[in-house]
Amino acid sequence: MSHVVLFHSALGLRPAVRRFADALRSSGHHVTTPDLFEGAVFERLEDGVARRDSIGIPTLLQRATAAVEAIEGPEDNRVYAGFSMGAAPAQMLALTRPNARGVVLMHGSLPLQMLGMDRWPDRLPAQIHFAEDDPGMDLAVPQTLASASASSDVQLFRYAGRGHLFADEGSADYDAAHAELMLTRVLTFLRALGG
Repeated sequence: MSHVVLFHSALGLRPAVRRFADALRSSGHHVTTPDLFEGAVFERLEDGVARRDSIGIPTLLQRATAAVEAIEGPEDNRVYAGFSMGAAPAQMLALTRPNARGVVLMHGSLPLQMLGMDRWPDRLPAQIHFAEDDPGMDLAVPQTLASASASSDVQLFRYAGRGHLFADEGSADYDAAHAELMLTRVLTFLRALGG
């Protein structure tokens, strides 16, 4: 089974993230949920974004890297995953750490150029999940990432509507059907990675 490193959104390490992690654990995976906000959680995305900006992206990425380096055991069974803001460290770590098994980006993704790359690594299976009319995401980026893969390793999943954090039941964007479908697809992805 995989060891999933799951990063939270700008709302912090909320119960929804813990429940998602528990669902993965119930299927036999080990899951680590680094807390990049050191205990702070938010109800409003605007407040979480303000906290993100006050900490700074470089510091958040340093915290994510330190959390990963503190995990014991081999790295070749690790899958990096993240919600919205958390997709950035998940993508960065999956692309830069040795032997990442895969990456799951939910409600967010970065252009490869931001990471100094021009193509998706052949060795790295990925899933990207997003609402097709999400105003909080540059919707051209996931398609560009998929196009940058020489193989079919990057799977895109679009969900109807404008909801950004549609998997967080505490969010106004919550959509139970979409959340359940995304979880099912993530579990299928992890199962296909084996190990």
